Amino acid sequence: MGGTLAPGLVLNRADPAASTFTVSAKDPISAALDTIPGGAFIITSAFDGVRSGVIARSVQPCADEPRLVCVAVRKGHTVEPLIRDSRCFALCRVARTDRLVMRKFEMSADHDPEKPQDPFDAFAIETMTTGSPILRKSDLVLDCEVVRHFDLEADCELFIGLVLAARIGPSAGP
Repeated sequence: MGGTLAPGLVLNRADPAASTFTVSAKDPISAALDTIPGGAFIITSAFDGVRSGVIARSVQPCADEPRLVCVAVRKGHTVEPLIRDSRCFALCRVARTDRLVMRKFEMSADHDPEKPQDPFDAFAIETMTTGSPILRKSDLVLDCEVVRHFDLEADCELFIGLVLAARIGPSAGP
């Protein structure tokens, strides 16, 4: 399955959906975590006329009955109070190669929670059960109700969501 690598070099999957690995000089823990299946997901929420979203740090199914997902989100983004107050969120899988989506929803160093901007202004959106904004072009959507929130002693917090609705494939809407 594999040979010995020089110190500091690790096996890494460039594409989480691919079965091939490349060698990189990345931190071994980061490289190992990058091999966990997944993709780029935008977590979105809306409350009282305000909507926001950010690229989730991690998304994983965590239970089959009921159907639950665990989402790790970096602290300090405007989506946090919206999720807290609405008690719901949506997950929209997007292509990492979609530079506009990735740029609009990244949590950058110059992000100012006091001056929120609507990242959805350039995209066609819709809603499902919870009313959280959903990117129509997303090929996988989960609409969730928050059942647990964990504020970790770390740079991220966890939201556990009960999946109320889902869509596979881009929306056929107008």
